[in-house]
Amino acid sequence: MSNSAVKEQRKNGFYVALAAPGVLWMLLLFIVPFYAVLAIALGKLDRLFGVPVAVWNPFEWSSSNVINVARDIAGNTAFAGPILIRTVVYVAIAALICLLIAYPAAYFVARFAGRRKGLFLILLIAPFWISYMMRMLAWVDLLQTNGYANTVLGWVGISPVNWLGGKPFTVVFGLVYGYIPYLILVLYAGLDRIDPALIEAGRDLGLSKLRTFVTITLPMSRQAILTGLLITVLPMLGDYYTNQLLSGAASTSMIGNLIQGQLGTP
Repeated sequence: MSNSAVKEQRKNGFYVALAAPGVLWMLLLFIVPFYAVLAIALGKLDRLFGVPVAVWNPFEWSSSNVINVARDIAGNTAFAGPILIRTVVYVAIAALICLLIAYPAAYFVARFAGRRKGLFLILLIAPFWISYMMRMLAWVDLLQTNGYANTVLGWVGISPVNWLGGKPFTVVFGLVYGYIPYLILVLYAGLDRIDPALIEAGRDLGLSKLRTFVTITLPMSRQAILTGLLITVLPMLGDYYTNQLLSGAASTSMIGNLIQGQLGTP
C-alpha cells in the first residue's frame, strides 16, 4: 500500500472517529426514541387496562390508530381540526413577528456592536438563565387585571383590559417572548459569518445600503433564517404551557393542550 493511500485511510479514520460521538448521540436520543414512539402509535391497545402496548416488529404494525387520529382531524366527528388550524395560525404569526424582531437585533449585534458584541450576546442569552415557567408566571403578574400593564393603560385613560381572559394576542405574544432568543442566536451566528469584504465590494460597485442588504446580506443569511425558524417553530407547535398560563380558555387551545389533556384521560 502506498504512502498516499495510508494517509488517506488515516484521514478517513480520523473523520469517522470525530463523527462517532455525534452519530451515537443521534442514535440513542433521537432514532431510538422515535422508533419507540412509532412502536406505540402503530401498536395495540390493552382493552382491559386501557394502556398502549408497543409492537416492536414493524411488520405487525397497525394503522388503526393513525386512521382514528385522521378522523379526529378531518372526519365527520372531527374535533381536532379547528384546534390544529388555530395552532398553525398562531405559530405562523408568532414566527413572523419573531423574525421581524430578531433579524434587526441579530444584524445590529453582528455588524454594529463592535467591542460590545460580547455584552450584547450575554444580554440575549440571559433569558435562558431563568426557567420558561418563571418567565411566563412573571407575565401573568404583569398582565393580570391589577397588573402593571393595566396600570400604565390607566395613566393614559384606557380602561383595564382582560389580557388573561382567552385573548389570542396574549398567546401569540407569549410564544414570541418565549422562543425569540433561539432565533436571535441562530441569526447572529449566520450574519456574523458573512465576510464584510463582500458588503464593502457591493458598496464599491455603487449599490446603496438597501440594495447591498437585499442583494448580498439577505441571500447569504437565508440558511440561517430557515434554520432559526425551524428551531423556533417546532417547539412552538408542541407548546401547551404558554396557552395554559396566559389564557387557559378553550377558544385559544392549541394542539399541545389537546394532547396534554388526552394524556390525562383514559
